[in-house]
Amino acid sequence: MEGHKVTAKGRQTQSAQRSRATDRKTGLSRRDFMGAGAAAAAFTIVPRSVLGGARHIPPSEKLNIAGIGVGGRGAGDLAALSSENIVALCDVDQKRAAGTFKRYPNAKKYRDFRRMLDKEDKNIDAVVVATPDHVHAVATMMAIKMGKHVYCEKPLAHSIYEVRKVTEAAREAGVATQLGNQGQASESTRLVCEYIWDGAIGPVREVHSWCNRPISPRGIDRPRDKHDVPPTLDWNLWLGPAPERPYHPCYLPFSWRGWWDFGTGVLGDIGCHQLAPIFRALKLGYPTSVDACSSGVNSETAPLASIIRYEFPVRYDFPALKLTWYDGGLMPARPEELKEGLRFGGADDNLFVGDKGKMLGHRLLPESRSKEYGKPPKILARSPGHHKEWLDACKGGPPAGSNFDVSGPLTEVVLLGNIALRMGQKLYEKGIKLYYDGPKMKITNLPEANKYIRSEYRDGWTL
Repeated sequence: MEGHKVTAKGRQTQSAQRSRATDRKTGLSRRDFMGAGAAAAAFTIVPRSVLGGARHIPPSEKLNIAGIGVGGRGAGDLAALSSENIVALCDVDQKRAAGTFKRYPNAKKYRDFRRMLDKEDKNIDAVVVATPDHVHAVATMMAIKMGKHVYCEKPLAHSIYEVRKVTEAAREAGVATQLGNQGQASESTRLVCEYIWDGAIGPVREVHSWCNRPISPRGIDRPRDKHDVPPTLDWNLWLGPAPERPYHPCYLPFSWRGWWDFGTGVLGDIGCHQLAPIFRALKLGYPTSVDACSSGVNSETAPLASIIRYEFPVRYDFPALKLTWYDGGLMPARPEELKEGLRFGGADDNLFVGDKGKMLGHRLLPESRSKEYGKPPKILARSPGHHKEWLDACKGGPPAGSNFDVSGPLTEVVLLGNIALRMGQKLYEKGIKLYYDGPKMKITNLPEANKYIRSEYRDGWTL
């Protein structure tokens, strides 16, 4: 078997050949792939020790974590982080948070996150923010400025301006961050990338994404009847930076998501999940334009149903792309390649349309193509788990897969779609779409739409 020996030099040559082959399959040069911006950063290993900022925490040491908004999704996040020390908890609704308070009896309890962070500063390494959307930015920004690592539920913030400022602040502070879009850590997200980069369906010029979940009541006006504030709720703190309005049970604990002052509708709630593999696989940045049509939209709540169309320019070796979002039961046409009798739709999914084929989720169409092709080469590291990624990053490991440099631009694009929704009637009347300058955060052809780029805060609240 002497003739089959491989020298060290030979192994290096084989490795280089495999690398070049992979580069040809992805359509990217090695330099482009390693510097492909925010999307590629999710898979680039950069030791946190070189970033500075927060306290260095050895991998063997437990983090001291504080939770802000711990009654709903925050309870699930803390449970996923229970290997660490949960030292402080904050919630404006004592009844909603009662179960979490009981689960961590030794944690200090607060209603106002500003007071908690001030008082517990020396005892906290990291913070989980799981409040309603309109409080995400102010809570996250305060934690970042104090040098705390942050895990924030999606969307990252309530407005594009907030997202941009929080992303920049996290980068400057050198803290470990993660957005709560758990699917980014999944096997399916990696398979989507690997299929597309391997050329399984050819260049992708069109993607359709949809969500038909009943997120919250929408298409309704502000209630007029009066209700007393429950004694366990601090309504003023719940409002936070949002415009003042009387308490009503229709806003909470979950249905705030459909109200523009507090939430971001179906797109804001699910888009950061659903669009993440699209952004990652196709190396998307800012779109050049967006337009929308909807049913039931008004100044108070998100629409009953909507279609939002984005156009993205050429990127690296990827062609220009049209991305269409649907919700409220609206759907793209059923692909002809999908065998009769097989379900199409469901709560949510993505349909990729390439020059050489289609892919539903991470399944090639038709089925015969999937069986013939098999699985693409594994070129991406697999995740140890979404929350574990963040814990590792906090302790000096590589940046988490949805760190703010990755998830910030994604969230900005999601929220841009909501601006098109809110300007929908005027866009229809004028027969135009919104043209967007991403780096400058500016809609260039309809200046009045820019009022939605940045939210105004109530007195006493700042970013």
